[in-house]
Amino acid sequence: MKIKKMQVVLIVLAFLVIGSVAVLGYFFYRNLHPIDDRYLQQTLAAGFTEQTAALDNGSVINYGEGPDNGPALLLIHGQGVSWEDYAAVLPELSKNYHVFAVDCFGHGQSSHDPALYSCAANGQALIAFMERVIGEKCFVSGHSSGGILAAWLGANAPELVSGVLLEDPPLFSVTPAEMQEGSGCFAWQDTFTTIHSFQNQTDETDFVVYYFKHGYMVSLFGGLKEPVAAAVATFRAEHPDQGPRIYWIPYAWLRLMNTFDHYDLAFGETFYDGSWMNGIDQEAMLKMISAPTIYLKAETNYGQDGVLYAANSDEDAHKVQACLSDCETMTIKSGHDIHYEHPDFFISAVKNLKNKTK
Repeated sequence: MKIKKMQVVLIVLAFLVIGSVAVLGYFFYRNLHPIDDRYLQQTLAAGFTEQTAALDNGSVINYGEGPDNGPALLLIHGQGVSWEDYAAVLPELSKNYHVFAVDCFGHGQSSHDPALYSCAANGQALIAFMERVIGEKCFVSGHSSGGILAAWLGANAPELVSGVLLEDPPLFSVTPAEMQEGSGCFAWQDTFTTIHSFQNQTDETDFVVYYFKHGYMVSLFGGLKEPVAAAVATFRAEHPDQGPRIYWIPYAWLRLMNTFDHYDLAFGETFYDGSWMNGIDQEAMLKMISAPTIYLKAETNYGQDGVLYAANSDEDAHKVQACLSDCETMTIKSGHDIHYEHPDFFISAVKNLKNKTK
């Protein structure tokens, strides 16, 4: 009897060990081969092609275009990424829309020229893009800073915009003064101050390495901060042209830095000094939008140190809603990148916007 019990115990232990190894192996594999790779493959398989449009001012807008399966939909990404950031939703959206996903100036393969790094300058270029490339009235959706651009287009080019989807834009929490209210917001503490300090030092030449040594988010890693920073530095020394992918570090911690090699830090500096919003009255801009609008708001939360972890506060969100004449607000418990974390929710919001215009 004792021998049988011992055999059972050994079998159970063997299964536990095998299960643990399998889970650990899957964790390592997903960190080196994240779902983003599969999303991009599915996007290309859905018929998306990457193209460029040259504008009269000499600038270039790079974009991904899907098959013509319905009304035009313009997607404007947030800061630090590129049009491929929408890959989680592009295949499904392309079934019912003619999707144009652009790289903003200073991002991806669009023009990297600091003279273009303002909301108004990028907005004017997008109007030209809509007129020349899209060639018809379209739905406009923007994420984060791209959401502010979407609002600007809704206000300044109403004849080109069928509806506006604002995906967690930092409205009323985007100027330097606004971002530093109270204990400050995550974007200010983590991104813009880190970019500014990097630009004003000479010891480190690789921003990705610098970020993992000095970024606010990394300070939340506790005892893992130093090993993570060291691992990233080693990876970048060996692979200077690749975004960091390290088997034992969750890809979610590294994801944004996988696109920063194609991001002009001068763009981020315009948020630190406030010049990106030059000439923009946020309240007046929102009140000028006449098209049906859906406002997606990630649930507001704060860190233990009081730092705002959301794009804006509940008070600012109420202000956004009050300024819009035809607004439906959809709130979700999510991180900032709603279309990536909850693609089905985002796709349903786009569908709701289309229905609002019927």
